[in-house]
Amino acid sequence: MKFMKQHANSIILCLFEILVGILLLINPEKFTTAIVSVFGIVLIAVGLICVIGYFRMDAVRAAASQSLLKGLSALIAGIFCVTRSDWFIAAFPVLAILYGVAVLISGLVKIQWAVNIIRLKLGKWGLPALSAVISLICSIVILKNPFGAAYVLWIFTGISLIVEAVLDIAALFVISTVSKEVLSSR
Repeated sequence: MKFMKQHANSIILCLFEILVGILLLINPEKFTTAIVSVFGIVLIAVGLICVIGYFRMDAVRAAASQSLLKGLSALIAGIFCVTRSDWFIAAFPVLAILYGVAVLISGLVKIQWAVNIIRLKLGKWGLPALSAVISLICSIVILKNPFGAAYVLWIFTGISLIVEAVLDIAALFVISTVSKEVLSSR
């Protein structure tokens, strides 16, 4: 229970990644369109709040806040997201590259975890190392995109999200256990 409380944010993020991965497997285009549209609606709401807030502030404070600029920018971005969600589907290969870079960085962080555990001679480095290797392999596959079709890349991205999240939760547990051992041995 203490583990859950200490790592609640990381666990919630991993569960969210699993959910996104599953939804990408079910119907990647509809899921992406829905997410972009919802994001657009949120941007429109934020934009309206900023614009209304700008005109409700006194002139000096409003000038310093730049709420009108922020609000109009959010409105334009929101309208674009709602009306042109298909653009994001067409741009998916670029978004996948960004995701691949993020997975690569995540893999490098996991290598650091595994090497730290090895150097501290704590054992239990296998799962973080396995997680690092899988992250690196997934990032290379995503960045090279040998599939040719965006649909297959979506499927692979969904599977890699699920696998990464499950391994991250397990590695987090191992690292937490190892950290306790280090602290108790001092």
